[in-house]
Amino acid sequence: MESSSLKNERTYIPYAITFLAGASYGLTTVVIGQPLDTIKTRMQGIATTSNASVTGATSMFRDLYGKEGIKGLYRGGLPLIIGGSLMRSAQFGVSAEAKGILDRCDIPSVKIFGIIDSSVLISGIAGGMGRALVEIPTDFFKIRRQVQSDLNTKLAVREIWKQSLDGSSVTMFRNSILFASFIVYIDLSKQLVSNGYVPSILCTDDLSGLSPFAKGAICSNLAWLTCWPLDVVKTQRQSGNFNESGKTGILQLLKSNYKSGVL
Repeated sequence: MESSSLKNERTYIPYAITFLAGASYGLTTVVIGQPLDTIKTRMQGIATTSNASVTGATSMFRDLYGKEGIKGLYRGGLPLIIGGSLMRSAQFGVSAEAKGILDRCDIPSVKIFGIIDSSVLISGIAGGMGRALVEIPTDFFKIRRQVQSDLNTKLAVREIWKQSLDGSSVTMFRNSILFASFIVYIDLSKQLVSNGYVPSILCTDDLSGLSPFAKGAICSNLAWLTCWPLDVVKTQRQSGNFNESGKTGILQLLKSNYKSGVL
């Protein structure tokens, strides 16, 4: 007869694996992508202000690297490492649970526009909201570190409890669209693969969908393009550089960014 301690160990193993996978994701994201993310964040949070003197990606990189070196490019990486361990688990875990609830409750799925599965869309929105709950405070700290070189770390830690909710609504909105778009694009890609519209080199061996690399390269980038204007607004809200204008609402910033061409 199996002991209770062994059962408990087996119960926690999947959670441990998921957490380690998320931690690996967070670390890999920082090591490979943090320099580019720092440049992107500074372009969104600094270069769009009226007094910005450095606006292009190349000039932004040269300016930051010349002043602070490699350290400057990896500024704000620690919150992403910490948050990455939970963000990935939250978005996929909540999404899977939401899909399971819809299936168990026998809620009929509707094809929106004849191609988008409503249950996939709903579970994706839920997953994005789950990710946002983790990302709101960690991304706030990351962005503040990336756009403010003279940021007092101790002061930021004290203020994060008060200020981290600034931009929470747009973060929730962006993440809902981001993750919902991602899994909808994956679902659409499966339909395209099954109908023979996708080259076999981009598909899995059993032709059930896109290969992991193609899925990440195509579906992830399409999802980010879908929500990119909201990502710009999110960075602006959390950077703290747009509070003095008095126009910090989502629609106000979207209109302002559209007029200035920074979306």
